[in-house]
Amino acid sequence: MQAWKLKKLRKDKGLTLDELAAAIGTSKQTIHRYENGVIANIPPKKIVALAEALGTTPGELMGWEEGEEVSPFAFSNISPVSVKRIPIIGEIACGKPIYAEEQHEGYAIADGIPDADFCLKAHGDSMTGARIFDGDLVFIKAQCSVDNGEIAAVIINDEATLKRVYYYPEEGKLVLSPENPRYAPLVYVKEELECINIIGKAVAFQSCII
Repeated sequence: MQAWKLKKLRKDKGLTLDELAAAIGTSKQTIHRYENGVIANIPPKKIVALAEALGTTPGELMGWEEGEEVSPFAFSNISPVSVKRIPIIGEIACGKPIYAEEQHEGYAIADGIPDADFCLKAHGDSMTGARIFDGDLVFIKAQCSVDNGEIAAVIINDEATLKRVYYYPEEGKLVLSPENPRYAPLVYVKEELECINIIGKAVAFQSCII
């Protein structure tokens, strides 16, 4: 959306902010944000309504008819990223456990992951069967237990690892299973369980494309 063009067309049409807002079923404040570029990704239905109210076409309003780059958000199967900052607190092993450094390394920008409380950077290749690779960000929902078969971030003494969890209380046994046949499951029994804590369930991951 070309903010300056929207404002110019509205004024050329002799419409006030209130009048244009009423015509497309929104608020004066929203139109003001459109015109000032505060809201850049306007829903397609609103773009069509704006064009009709201003006596123009969506293409002209968006600048597409002037040889400018077509906005990807005009397509129904593409949506903008909803900016949600989730703290990155350290690395987690996808192989042999590594020390859990809970330093704050910055934020990950996530879309559609409402339950994540923090994320960890994967290190190693033991979870490649679950499509989690070295360098991926794994989003974690903080909780102290998970259902059998779920992937969890687990602290073993002062080390953190990412594995599928299988707990058998009647046997006093915990199995942390990798997703790579090169690695054997980690099995802990009875007193060994005292040094193990589940810190959260993996709810999503984010890979970088090089």
